[in-house]
Order: sequence, then C-alpha cells, then structure tokens
Amino acid sequence: MPRGHKSKLRAREKRRQNRAEAQSLQSAEAATGEDAEAACSSSSVLAGGPSSATGAGPLQTPSSAPATTSAAAGVSCKRSAGKAKGHVWKSKSSSQASLSPESFALDILTRKASHLVEYLLNQYQMKEVMRKADMLKIVHKWYRKDFPEILNKACVHLDLVYGLELKEGKPTGNFYTLVDNQGDTSDGNLSRAWRFPIRGLLMPLLGMIFLNGNRASEEEIWEFLNAMGVYDGMCHFIFGEPRKVIAQDLVQEEYLVYQQVPNSDPPCYEFLWGPRAHAETSKMKILEFVAKMNDKGPDAFPGYYEEALKDEEERARAALKASGPSKASGDLRPTSSHYPQPE
Repeated sequence: MPRGHKSKLRAREKRRQNRAEAQSLQSAEAATGEDAEAACSSSSVLAGGPSSATGAGPLQTPSSAPATTSAAAGVSCKRSAGKAKGHVWKSKSSSQASLSPESFALDILTRKASHLVEYLLNQYQMKEVMRKADMLKIVHKWYRKDFPEILNKACVHLDLVYGLELKEGKPTGNFYTLVDNQGDTSDGNLSRAWRFPIRGLLMPLLGMIFLNGNRASEEEIWEFLNAMGVYDGMCHFIFGEPRKVIAQDLVQEEYLVYQQVPNSDPPCYEFLWGPRAHAETSKMKILEFVAKMNDKGPDAFPGYYEEALKDEEERARAALKASGPSKASGDLRPTSSHYPQPE
C-alpha cells in the first residue's frame, strides 16, 4: 500500500477515535447534576481525573454503577440545592459539554494520566514491578510524545491524594517505584489516617464536607463516593469495605463524626469533621488540596477562602490565648503572605 495512503488511513482512524472519545465524554458529563461551577472543569485532575478504580475520579456516577445503598442507613435526607455548596467537585453540565480542541486535548491527557494512576496503584498494592514499557502502552502510541506531561499529571495526583512519590529506577530508567513521601512516622506525629491508602478517602471526604457547608448527609456522601468508584457493600481494591472505613474506622479514630440529623423524622444521618480532623488539619489546608487538584490557588474559591481565613484567625487567637495573656492582644490575622487578604 502506498505510504501516503497509509498516512491518510492513520489520520482518519485517529479522528474517528477522537470523535468517539468526545462522544463518550459528553455522555458522561450529561449524567452529572446541573448548576456545576466553572471552577471544576472537566480538565481538572480531581474533578475529571482518575478513573473509578483509583478512587478519585469525577463526580459523576457511571452508567453501569450500582445504585447507592441507603437502606442500611435509614431514610435519606438530601438538602435542597440552595443549601448545598459543594458543587466544585462536579464536572460541567451537559449544557457546557462542547469542548474546544485545546480543552478536549487537555482532557484526553488527564484521562490518560488517570489510567496511569490506576495502573501504578494496582502495581503498588500487588507489590509488582512498574515498567515504563507498560505505561507507554497504557498511554497509547499516538500520545507517546505527551508522555512526560501525562506522567507529571499522574505524579501530582499520587502526591496530593495518596501521599506517594513516583521514583525512576536507576540506572536504566525503565522501571519505577512508589514510595511514601511523608517521611518517618516513628515519632507518632503523623497519624495513620493521613497515609496510604486511607488518605485517599479521608482528604476528599473532608474537602467534600467543607465545601458542602461543613456537613454532608449520608446520601450525599455515598453519591460522592459512588462517583469515585467506591460503593456501599462492595469491597474496593484499595480501600477495602468502604462503610466500615468511613462509618466505623474513621469515626472511632475521631476524624469523622457520624450522627443523626437533629429533629429528623424519619431519622437520617450526616457526616461532619471530627475533633482529630480539626486538630490535625485546617480548612485552609483542605481548600489548598482542592485548589491544587483544580490547578488553582485557594483564593480562586472566594467564599470558601474567606471562611478558611476566618478559621485561621480563630486558630491564631486560640494559640495566642494559650501562650499567655501578654500576647493575647496581638494581631490575629494570618501573617503569612501565602494567605493574602481578600480585597
């Protein structure tokens, strides 16, 4: 076959695949809720990133996903849309589904990165070798020129969500390893819950609760987890039995509070931050986590940023009060230039 004809066939096949991926993407986005905020475009690493198996995918329920199991928790009590603020985790609605060539290309790279995250986590769990050749096959030959950017996106996600660092093997560079990037924890200062794998559930849950008005009904929590590929009653290959993790383990360790909604009849339940979550992290740190996953700064979310700043001021006030009366009259505003005051 003439070389020119082969090139035309390859180009035609690539266009066909891109159209198929675009249609698949639009169908998935059409399944999400409306009124999504632009802050979470489909190209963000968290809101449109890793696939369901990684436990950190887009907030949209796959068409093949099992229905949310709410019977074990009594009757659901979803709040009205006017009360729930946590829309920044959602992808764009179907009315925004048309993508420019640039944004569509970026979304493809993000989804390729999600596939790498899934592969790397699976190899890490199975204690098997992570081969560059396998990673290039996952990316596909058409996107090998973009492999450095795709790999970087995967590394950022592994770092922020799971606390894992990807290191290249020496001397050939054809193999990789994942290592815990949080250092030695023998002094007990770093809790188990902030390490792999539980960190991959706890960080997004704390973010979802904060962005949802500091409390989230059980139904909202399971909708969120379903979108991450985590389902009630189904053992997850990373997290295990999710209901036990969030409603027992993290509650017993006081990272989450699981309680009945006051005056609810019939009774329904909600999740809040627990005392250890308040002690070991802050709204600003969780907002920074959400912002990084959306390639933004925390001040890109003005309402939440202002609330996080007030939380920082209250923490500074409490610290000054604990240090003694002589310092209690000091400036209580966060002094770090990392947290600029809103205009």
